[in-house]
Amino acid sequence: MDDAAFNTESVAADQLKAFIERIERLEEEKAGIAGDIKDVYAEAKGNGFDTKVLRKIVSLRKRDYAERQEEEAILELYMQALGMV
Repeated sequence: MDDAAFNTESVAADQLKAFIERIERLEEEKAGIAGDIKDVYAEAKGNGFDTKVLRKIVSLRKRDYAERQEEEAILELYMQALGMV
């Protein structure tokens, strides 16, 4: 193998290793944040809040108002069709 090919492979290997290490660090941070979020939900539950509802609200707040309205209208329509309301 010539020096140019070796250097290219070495650079690619170093770059790959750097990407992997960054991903691993971020995964560790993500696990820590997930633990913090779990603790907040546990605290809320300890104060009498329903964590299922809290999770639903967090999910809804991430979405656009028009998108939520459309989904709620379809849900209402389906529930009426099934005699649930």
